[in-house]
Amino acid sequence: MHVVVVGASVAGLTVAEALRAEGHSGPVTLVGDEPHVPYGRPPLSKQVLTGTWDADRAALRTAAELDALDVTIRSGVRATGLEPSAHRLLTDAGPIAYDVLVVATGTTAVRPAVPGAERVHLLRTLDDAVRLRAAWASAERVVVIGSGVLASEIASAARGSERAVTMVGRRGGLSFGTVGLALSDRLTALHRAAGVTVEPSAGARAVEGTGTDDTGRGGTGRGGTGCGGTAVVLGDGRRVPADVVVAATGGRPNTAWLAGSGVVVDDGVCCDARGVAAPDVFAIGDVARWAAPGLVRAPAPTSSVSLPPRVEHQTNAIEQALSVAATITGRDDQTERVPFFWSEVHGVLVQAAGTFDPATPLEPWDDDPAVLVQHSDDRGSADDLGGAGDRGSTGDRGGTGDRAATGVVGWGAPRSFRRARRLLVAGIPTPTR
Repeated sequence: MHVVVVGASVAGLTVAEALRAEGHSGPVTLVGDEPHVPYGRPPLSKQVLTGTWDADRAALRTAAELDALDVTIRSGVRATGLEPSAHRLLTDAGPIAYDVLVVATGTTAVRPAVPGAERVHLLRTLDDAVRLRAAWASAERVVVIGSGVLASEIASAARGSERAVTMVGRRGGLSFGTVGLALSDRLTALHRAAGVTVEPSAGARAVEGTGTDDTGRGGTGRGGTGCGGTAVVLGDGRRVPADVVVAATGGRPNTAWLAGSGVVVDDGVCCDARGVAAPDVFAIGDVARWAAPGLVRAPAPTSSVSLPPRVEHQTNAIEQALSVAATITGRDDQTERVPFFWSEVHGVLVQAAGTFDPATPLEPWDDDPAVLVQHSDDRGSADDLGGAGDRGSTGDRGGTGDRAATGVVGWGAPRSFRRARRLLVAGIPTPTR
């Protein structure tokens, strides 16, 4: 059985490794459109961007480890189409026959739809990170357009070198993955305490090239080359001068190559709860929308109705890859996986597990108020969560008794978060204050 995996990042490599671990001895081909060996994306906005790592350290495995895996890696090869009835993947290097196909093509960073967007840096690939690191090496002022997790990480990395940093959002607050805006006050306070200017609602109207910096000298403030003489025009007309502008305004699933294949695509590849998108076709990672457990469909989804949104985080990609590898090799994977993701902003580790309702508040856990808990039958608004210093404030809602949590968040409390996460997975009550 020849398994072809389209996408050579963490999801694709993990499914290849898991197939070998499950006992699959047949051929496995890993097809990736980048020229690099498989690498991890989380370090790009942290160690690689800050310069504490060379770009090569982002590689997920050594050359010797990849050789031992006995997998054919087709780097720099782009998928262009799919013929499921013929079990044939079309690429710009010719067709590849498969018995089972795994789609792990991830997402592409999206430029903001504003005039001057060509002046903006993006951060999705290793090459993006290397370019951005070189561009802001001599920069004094960085503007980050976006209000999500990646925007926070980029702002944190830029501020770590004492640059003047401004975050420009348009949603009215800062979001954290599937937790949404419930942590906005805390994240905003954290950024401002670190010296970042946060404009959560203004939005970017345009990015202009001025040819000079705000002193009229031209070039970047630290005397090197780069993007000096740029200004971000906010929605209210204010202009924020910048040497470097970075956009982190979301990603678009890489699914255009599936057009006409019959695979259902709606903001990602639509899958059942096992990752099945079509007969002998699976999808995993950032590109995939999996049905909730218990909604397995046969033979594959026909629409996106009732499908949860995509989860864009490495831990989700790894867990889905492990599950699909088990299914391909004939083992019924009964593992119940709870969504988990994390980020680090200005040295604070923020972790989240479970599912979250934006209309339901997060409340401090009895055992440790640095862990915030959401229960499905709580009432109130996500705005009830206070700022970074309000961990113990729950108003007069009272405790949550013996209810099990649907989601938990750890704010700089990894040990307590691990305990709360175990309770969440086991369905054990997590009372709050």
